[in-house]
Amino acid sequence: MGGHAREHLVIRGLHVAVDGQEILKGVDLTIGRGEVHALMGPNGSGKSTLGYAIMGHPSYEVTAGTIELVAADGGRRDLLAMEPDERARAGVFLAFQRPMSIPGVRLADFLRHCVTNVRNPDRKEGEELMPMKEFRTELKTKMTELSMDSDFARRYVNDGFSGGEMKRAEILQLAMLRPKFAILDETDSGLDADAVRLASESIARIGGAEMGILIITHHEQLLEHNVPLKTHVMLGGKIVESGGPELAAELHKKGYERIRSAYPEAAAAERAMLEERQGAVATATA
Repeated sequence: MGGHAREHLVIRGLHVAVDGQEILKGVDLTIGRGEVHALMGPNGSGKSTLGYAIMGHPSYEVTAGTIELVAADGGRRDLLAMEPDERARAGVFLAFQRPMSIPGVRLADFLRHCVTNVRNPDRKEGEELMPMKEFRTELKTKMTELSMDSDFARRYVNDGFSGGEMKRAEILQLAMLRPKFAILDETDSGLDADAVRLASESIARIGGAEMGILIITHHEQLLEHNVPLKTHVMLGGKIVESGGPELAAELHKKGYERIRSAYPEAAAAERAMLEERQGAVATATA
């Protein structure tokens, strides 16, 4: 795997709150470049919150803990000190579970700006973009590799896209940006079996020794071509158990009852979080 494989995304003791409610209650996780990790857990356990916190979403307040990029030589960069765009330029990518549409902005233009900024982190707005010929050649190559029609890039970003098209647009961004670390938040949600298989194959084609990938999922199908080095289970805002790909298969087939029984404190926290969320909804609609 070489030196790149020794570069890591390191999360320690991470606590995150949303609207004053604590969601993550001390998460520890280390992902190396070239590694695939799976993150599974019941709805509301904090999986997406972890992704948003890593990327710096302003609604997700980090109340304790650290998120760092640790280089092969031991040098550390504090991700929490960076704005979201700085985190992207540093090589961190989040594929959204529900991507936003941007009417009036063509996907190709959007990608050209993104790729330019990520590959030239010191670029200021208004400065020259990646040469058009070079960009078009690379975009065409990636779209061919991903079995995507070239007309797709002429459409407005996610505007009128189906769920599957939105996820494919996210995967194309991943292919073009080539981040050091990618968090894929339920890229399989809303997709039929064939679309999930295609997404799994595409992610495997993009990854490799240069990219660390965290796949947040409820199912093992997305892992078919992306066998995880480790599968982590989140419950009640904590990662309570880690294992290999066999753990993902178990959770997909049998659910989380064994996990809840094995970790009663986390299960109690899960119930409390659900009750608090339901109370907040009731108050808001009263």
